[in-house]
Amino acid sequence: MAVRLRVKEVAESKGYNMSSLSRASDVSFGTIKRMWRNPYSGATIDTLSKIAKALQVDISDLIENTP
Repeated sequence: MAVRLRVKEVAESKGYNMSSLSRASDVSFGTIKRMWRNPYSGATIDTLSKIAKALQVDISDLIENTP
């Protein structure tokens, strides 16, 4: 089973693009760009926590288990 990050989908549904999410979450643009383009790239819990806080969602909303 793989883990897929849903950062792009959640961010876009809340009106964020890569730049605005990077600024709001204090996560580097390069990291946001990597997750945006490759949802299977993985991320640390700290990074996901910052993004979840900026998007006002739970970390579990940013992760999807795929077969």
